[in-house]
Order: sequence, then structure tokens, then C-alpha cells
Amino acid sequence: MKKILVPVDFSNTSENALKVAVQLAKKNGSELQILHVIELAESLFGAEQFNVNDEQIIFFMKMAEKRFTKFLEKEYLEDLDLKKHVEPGSAALAIKETVAANEIDIIVMGSNGATGLEEIVIGSNTEKVVRYSDVPVLVVKNEIKNISISKAVFASNFELSNLEAYKKAKKFTDGFNASIHLLYVNLPGNQFSSTPEIHEQMRVFLNKVEMPLSKDHIEIFNDYTIQDGIINGSEKLNADLIIVPTHGRKGISHFFNGSIGEDVVNHSVLPVLTLKI
Repeated sequence: MKKILVPVDFSNTSENALKVAVQLAKKNGSELQILHVIELAESLFGAEQFNVNDEQIIFFMKMAEKRFTKFLEKEYLEDLDLKKHVEPGSAALAIKETVAANEIDIIVMGSNGATGLEEIVIGSNTEKVVRYSDVPVLVVKNEIKNISISKAVFASNFELSNLEAYKKAKKFTDGFNASIHLLYVNLPGNQFSSTPEIHEQMRVFLNKVEMPLSKDHIEIFNDYTIQDGIINGSEKLNADLIIVPTHGRKGISHFFNGSIGEDVVNHSVLPVLTLKI
């Protein structure tokens, strides 16, 4: 966790994420990079890509930089290794480009959650970042004055394709000396699996990471949807953090199949860490 990126839009939720990122940066000696994106309608300028030399763009950039500087005048940011970015355009694209250009290790974002028609058709910026990001994304909704994780839930179907995500999750939780609990959501109908079948799948999975199967760290939760099972199962376990591997589906595949990671991010009140597989 050498470089942490926090996108901010001056809202309370983005400041909640910034405060968490500051705690992580101090804990790990990380460089903190803060990004503000000026989301301007392309139709105003009649071009597929923004022309950063356009007088109107320059005006908006200066205004944003002034507000950005004022926003960052906070005591908890003092004595930190900060790098600031102000970019015009699409927030999701600007975040992706900033990650690639600066070798970011993790993104910390705030979210109110997308609901209703926005959730189905448009999606929030956080949801889009979760969908497309190649680096882990930690999503925070509420203010956390002291991020102390003692119990995390790793929710998965425990197919072998999730092994690398689990290793990253374990490394993250080890940094907090937190226990990690494996959560499998069992659904009714033709997606139902018996307890012995689930335990066998978990056993094979854990053998690959040379970890024993401990019943104290396994939860099989029955629910009607995977999203509800992850959220309700994590609540039952009194977890501090939910960790979800995500496939990052795109286009029509995403529309019909959705993304469990995005759904959990939208509806969970707990912090959620998503890991691309």
C-alpha cells in the first residue's frame, strides 16, 4: 500500500473516505494522492475529448483548483506526503488514468450508493470505478474516526479463480491483525448446494493457500440473493469490513448479470473492499 488514491468531490462522503485514507497512509507510511475531477458536459464544447487549452476549461480548472486547495486546508492532512491532481472530464476515466500514470496500489472512495433507475441504468461514479478498476477499491460511506478492523468477511463462491483475490484480502487484513471469515451464500432452487458440498469446495480452495479448514471461520448463510446474503451474513458475524472479488463485467453482460461487488457497495453500510479477479 505504497500509494493511495482518494477521489474527492467536496462532499461529506468523499471527506469520510479521505479521513480513512489518511489513517491508512499514516499506518503504512504511504504516499497519499488526492484527485478532483471537473465533470463538464462534452456537449458544451462540441468535442469528443476536452481541450484543456479552451478558455472556458481553463476558467473552470482555476476555480476548481482554488476550491480544491481550500478543501485540503485540514489539520489531519498536515505532515503527510501529498500529491494533488485536478482533471477535467469523466470521473471514472480520470481515476483510471491517474491510477495507471501514478502506479496507485489502492483507491479509497466515498459513496452514497446508487438506487432506483440510477442503479439500473446509469450507476454512480463509485460503482463504475468498482466495475473497471484493476486495483483494489475500498468504499466508505460513513465517517470512521478510528479505522480498527478486527473481523473481516471474505465473500466468495470459492472457485479457484478467486485465489489471488483471497491472498490480497488476507494481506490487507493481516495489516490490522484482523481475523478473516469465509462467507458462502446459499441460494434456493437450482443454485442450492448441500453443506458437505460447500465444505469440500472450501477445503479444496484453502488447500491451495495452505490454510486449514476451521469451522470457526466459516459461515454458510442462506438467503434469496447473493447481495442480501453477503450483507446479512456480515451483519450476523458483526464484521467490520466486507471483502468481495469482482469480475468487472462490462456492456450487455453487466446489464443482464450485474456485479455482486457493485450491488454490495451500493447497499452495504459497512466499508467494502473490492478486488478484481
